[in-house]
This record gives sequence, C-alpha cells and structure tokens, in this order.
Amino acid sequence: MDNPWISIIGVGEDGLAGFCAARQEALSNADLVFGPPRHLELVGVQGDRARPWPVPFSDGIDQVLSERGRGKQIAVLVSGDPFWFGGGTSLTRQLRAEEWMSIPAPSTFSWAASRLGWALQSVEALGLHARPFETLTPHLAPDTQVIVTLRDGAAVGELAAWLTEQGFGQSTLHVLEALGGPNERLRVVQADEYALTDVTHPVCAGITFAGADAVMTHASGRRDDLFDHDGQITKRPVRALTISALAPRTNELLWDLGAGSGSIAIEWLLSHPSLRAIAVERDETRAARIRANADKLGVSHLDVHTGAIVDTLGDLEAPDVVFIGGGFSYDLVTMLWPLMPDGARLVANSVTLESDVDMMRAQSEFGGDLLRVELSAPKAIGSRTGWAASYPIMQWSVTK
Repeated sequence: MDNPWISIIGVGEDGLAGFCAARQEALSNADLVFGPPRHLELVGVQGDRARPWPVPFSDGIDQVLSERGRGKQIAVLVSGDPFWFGGGTSLTRQLRAEEWMSIPAPSTFSWAASRLGWALQSVEALGLHARPFETLTPHLAPDTQVIVTLRDGAAVGELAAWLTEQGFGQSTLHVLEALGGPNERLRVVQADEYALTDVTHPVCAGITFAGADAVMTHASGRRDDLFDHDGQITKRPVRALTISALAPRTNELLWDLGAGSGSIAIEWLLSHPSLRAIAVERDETRAARIRANADKLGVSHLDVHTGAIVDTLGDLEAPDVVFIGGGFSYDLVTMLWPLMPDGARLVANSVTLESDVDMMRAQSEFGGDLLRVELSAPKAIGSRTGWAASYPIMQWSVTK
C-alpha cells in the first residue's frame, strides 16, 4: 500500500479554523468521515460522507475496519491529540503501520496548561471521563497540581463534592470549557464552595490540592487503616519488606495468591502506573473487599479472581512475579513452578511451623534466599510497658 487509507485527525473546538493544511487536505480527500456528531458538525461534514461514531466505542472501530480493502479513503475525527487519552491507540492496534497516519491537534491538557500557565511536565494529567475519582487518591497532597478530563458538566460538581469528602474541600478548581473555541470559558472556584450550574461539555478541570486528611506516602508499607480487612492483612512493616522483596519493575505482572485484603497487590500497583496485578482469593467476601479497597485507593484496574488457587491459575496470563501470602505449601510451589517463565520471581511469607517446614523444603530444591523477621511493639504490663512479640515471619525469595 503506497498511501495510508486511514487518516486520524485531531479536532479542536475551533473546528476548521484551527486546521493545518495537512489536516484540511486529509479531510477533503476522505470518502467517509467517522467521528462523534459534535466533531462532524465542527468540521462541517454532513450527508453521505458523515459516519457518526456509535456506542459502544468498539462498534465504531469495527465499522472503520469493515472498509479495509474497498479502495476508500477514511478520516477518523478524535479530540485533540489522538494518542493522549484519545481513541487513536484503540484503532491503530488493529492496523498495520502502513495503513494509517495521524495529524494531531493540541491536546486538552496542552490547552489547559497554556491557559493556567502551568508547566505541563510537572503536572499530573489524568483522564477521568471514564474512570472513578478515586484515581486521584494517590495524588492527593497539598499544592499538587493535576489536570483532568471529565465526562460532562455535571461531573465537575461531583468532583468538587468528592474532594470535599476526602478532606480536600479547600482545593482550587479551575473549570475550563470548550478550550480553543469561540465558546471557551474559564472559572475558578473552591471545591467546598462549588455552586456552578451551567457547566457544559467539553470540560476539563485544573486542580490545586489543599488539604491533609488523605495524603498517602509514596513509600511502600502504607498505613494499615487505609485497607478494610478482617484481620487477614500483611501488616505495614512486613508489607514494606515484602514489596521490597517483590522488587517491582516497569510493565511487570504480579500474581497475588491468597490475597486476603489485597494490600500487597494494591501497593504493587501504587509503585508505578505501568504495573499490573491479579489477586486470587477463594473467599467471596474477601474478594469483594479487595475490589473495594482497590477502588478506594485509586487502582481499580486490579484484576480480582475468586476461587481456589489450584482451580484459577491455568487460565491466567503468565506472571513476572508471584506472591504467596496465604496457604503456602510445597505442593503449591511445585504446581506453580512450571507456570512461571524463566526469570520470574517468587516471594512467599509463612507464619506457621507447618508452612515453615514446606518453605525450607522448597528452598532446598529450588534455591533462593530465606529471611526470618521478628517484630515487637510496646504493650502495657501492669503499670509499666514491655515488648510484645508478634508471630515470626519466614520469607522466601527465589528467581526461576
């Protein structure tokens, strides 16, 4: 194919006025133009050429791909930069490199930073039009600045209410509508005083956080009260040692087996946005609690599987790292070992004598390192204070 048959064109609120020559030419040459009705109207495409993008989004991709091989030039309209929280990636992963080209417009984040005078490289840019507000939880800290895209005008008020509930009601909200177009508007309000009733789509918000109630450390071993649990939780000091042993690296996938409250998988995901995790928990109540904890702490992409470990693993994507937090046994390790690719890492914690015996047997066969951890905390002894020891922890770390 000499020329790409699909042009992915970034559209701003200025419609044709902001089009560079390349975008204008690609639009003019297109036999069919796919895009949201608002974008089709902005660029003046109507009639037989116009193809309004359907819901769900994936149906539109199927419609575009159905034109492959028919000799037509296709234009696909998306907001701003197609590859920054845009639809470009969803489409191009289905195409060969020579089949498409992209002509971006400034992104919503670029427009917002330009209006606010914020250094974009120092600002968190998040797409909340289809994600929960809890995505912001790891970023809540005084004076931190974020720019977020939002579903619609009503979502801005919902965001203000959520910030207030988190103890960040004094945060400053910069409400930015229709950036770059003739209807552009910027208003500044405090979250706990939000009273706007006429915010329209498209809208984004720049936020400067003010508050202290929900600030979360960036270090592993976050405080235990962040996690709802029934006592089955890897406590903060041991969790910090465990995350250190798991040693998260960019783009890795963790299996958290016998996940309990999900604290290990959640802290793993909080280590870096590229990380993924699958939590396996046989108890349905605990599995639901894991999902709730993940949602609350901003990592709703945690994949939770309910069922016995031995019945679950065969259908899962191969892991880079495995953690066994509950139900360690030698037999479980022998079942896991063939499922782990070369170079995969395994970390396990044991608190019972029986598991200790199995762990030492596994270590003698598969290698790796053993660590014994004993922690104590002050406890009243009559009118005085002594050290009360918790159960010792044996930890095994091994690389296949």
